[in-house]
Amino acid sequence: MAGSKILRGSFLLIIGNIIFRIGGYVYRVLMSRMLGPEGYGLLGLTFPFQGMFQILSAGGLPPAIAKYVAEYNAKDDKQMARQVIITSTKFMVVMAIILSIILLFSSDWIANVIFNKPEVVWCLRAVCLITPFSVVVGALRGAFQALYKAEYIVYNRMIEQVFIVCFAVIFVSLGFYSVGGVLGTAGGFVASAISAILIYRHYIVPMLGKYDDSFLSFHEELKLIVTLLRFAIPVAITALSEIAIYDIGTLIIGVFMLTSDVGYYTAADPISRIPLIISLSVSTILLPAVAEAHTLHNEKLLQRYILDCIRYSIIVVLPLCVGISIFAMPLLVLLFGTSYIPSSGVLSILVIGMAFYTVFMIACSILQGIGLPRLPMYILVSGTIVNLLLNVLLVQFFGIIGAAIGTSIATLFLMIIIVLLLIKVTGVKLPLKNIAFIVLANICMGVVCFLIPNTILGMFVGSVLGCIVYIICLILFKVFNRNDLKFIQSYSSKFKYFKCFIDKLVKIIEDHNLIYD
Repeated sequence: MAGSKILRGSFLLIIGNIIFRIGGYVYRVLMSRMLGPEGYGLLGLTFPFQGMFQILSAGGLPPAIAKYVAEYNAKDDKQMARQVIITSTKFMVVMAIILSIILLFSSDWIANVIFNKPEVVWCLRAVCLITPFSVVVGALRGAFQALYKAEYIVYNRMIEQVFIVCFAVIFVSLGFYSVGGVLGTAGGFVASAISAILIYRHYIVPMLGKYDDSFLSFHEELKLIVTLLRFAIPVAITALSEIAIYDIGTLIIGVFMLTSDVGYYTAADPISRIPLIISLSVSTILLPAVAEAHTLHNEKLLQRYILDCIRYSIIVVLPLCVGISIFAMPLLVLLFGTSYIPSSGVLSILVIGMAFYTVFMIACSILQGIGLPRLPMYILVSGTIVNLLLNVLLVQFFGIIGAAIGTSIATLFLMIIIVLLLIKVTGVKLPLKNIAFIVLANICMGVVCFLIPNTILGMFVGSVLGCIVYIICLILFKVFNRNDLKFIQSYSSKFKYFKCFIDKLVKIIEDHNLIYD
């Protein structure tokens, strides 16, 4: 029963993350086309501030809410479960208001002194409207997750994304320019907060029973928030470091270069993160599985999980990154228009950096699953410092390409450090020969794609032809082992139209002994 809840919840959370990503891409594509590189650059400079102030306001408490509400609910202590939600929400709202006031009064200094771009002032001020509503949404989503009601998170995210896109298009069309894009986000979070409160009152409150507002004294409530923050602060530091990995390039370009350059970089950035959807999905499922194997002291199973997840992620993510890198220009033209062709060089480099970050995220989940959550945080903070230094140096010499190079080197640093640490902690032996053949198969695929005309039609032709060449190379290089073939066959029944082809392909591999030992 518990296992099915976890699997169902993980699946629904993955759907929610995909909806969130798709909604974000639709929003960015529409804004980039409606505002042009200059206006989109102004909007792009607010994205890091939106993320940072939301995390600072929340203080990492939504995961803490999920953890402690689940624990108290399991003990049938409904009063404490509700108290965690209420106390956390009050703290987060107060922090959001304080930080919004700070941003409101510092927006002139940020725009004029740091960026030397007075036009960004009102965009930053509009960010102040987002934070108070976003923390309410975060708190209630933590409660939904704790009570295995992941479907409510999916509904809430759908409402958020639909209203963000609609409001943004309306406000920009009315002439609010870049500020309209930020006001659209604020409107989306208002709608999301209202829907989250309604869901909470109608469905969650009856599950937790009647609340006694005098249940805890003020002193006891302070002790509770300290307990929650002890868990939440490392989570917040990790989240801030992740934002820094993604967005330091945007901020440094904003300091040293033109607003249109920020627009070009901001167009490439979300496409480069497409591979992270896969790693996020793998990480969501991997963490509980690794935790279970570690708890049972089943080292053989643990090492199999680690090796399979790393190999499968490389097999799937690397060709995606190579394809995006080669066809960066037609992909950008298709999504953002010809005005954003200068973004193609950035995308070609940055997406390779995200391939490194994919491995880092999976290794993070493994370390968290075996009870070492602070190690990834320390590594991520060090990677953030490396990323900052590289971006400051390289942007001044190479422009927006320098930001992409700096971020990619920083993610490579993160990947190497965490993989070495993972090998040391778990004793796992990576199949380097097998991984080398996977990389070689990607090189072969890349060469074929590179010979195809770099147009929108060529991109579609290259995607199909590249996949065929890639699969053939994987087979000829004996990348798959017997467990892989069993895994492929076990899932082939879910793809009715491809089952016959997959079964024949597996039989050819077995008959010709094209199997990795």
